[in-house]
Amino acid sequence: MRCLSSARDDGVVGVCYLETERLVLREFTEGDVDNLVGLDADPEVMHFITGGQPTSREDVERVILPRWLRYYVESPGLGFWAAEEKATGEFLGWFHFRPGEGHAADEPELGYRLRRSAWGKGYATEGCRALIDKRFAEQGVRRVLAETMVVHTASRRVMEKSGLRLARVFHADWPYRIPGDEHGDVEYALDREEWERQRAPGAGDGR
Repeated sequence: MRCLSSARDDGVVGVCYLETERLVLREFTEGDVDNLVGLDADPEVMHFITGGQPTSREDVERVILPRWLRYYVESPGLGFWAAEEKATGEFLGWFHFRPGEGHAADEPELGYRLRRSAWGKGYATEGCRALIDKRFAEQGVRRVLAETMVVHTASRRVMEKSGLRLARVFHADWPYRIPGDEHGDVEYALDREEWERQRAPGAGDGR
């Protein structure tokens, strides 16, 4: 797979982590502040996260981005990656594999956040599948997890199309009240054995 450093006209340069047919996933840099602030400024993007409240520039600059940059040094193979449209170089959002809360290091949590302009085009599934395959094939993962709200049907479809299966429904205390949160949250999972079965000859797409 061809995967070179990603450089754009706006000066943001990040080491490429992987490529798919239509996406480049690269490391974040300090030059991505505007990208992240703009992404989180859309109340529709943030609806199922904060109830629509944006993330402040101060939080992005002082807390979020510095923490993400440390992943590349402290936890290789884990972290957050900026997603760009390969054809245009446009910033679309991000994907992550991070340590799952209460889970072992070989059970990372998958997640993503994309601009509204990228919704409904299959980018989320494309990026998730590529990350899952890379983690299982190259980095010794035993199980992949993902979480969302019960009522977030679009996110649940992405998880299912990416090969994950419903593992449990649970209720957690979150700092923001979001319509439908009384129904709780869902955890999806995919273990190595199921991933291998999905990829076996004759298994079809399976996802």
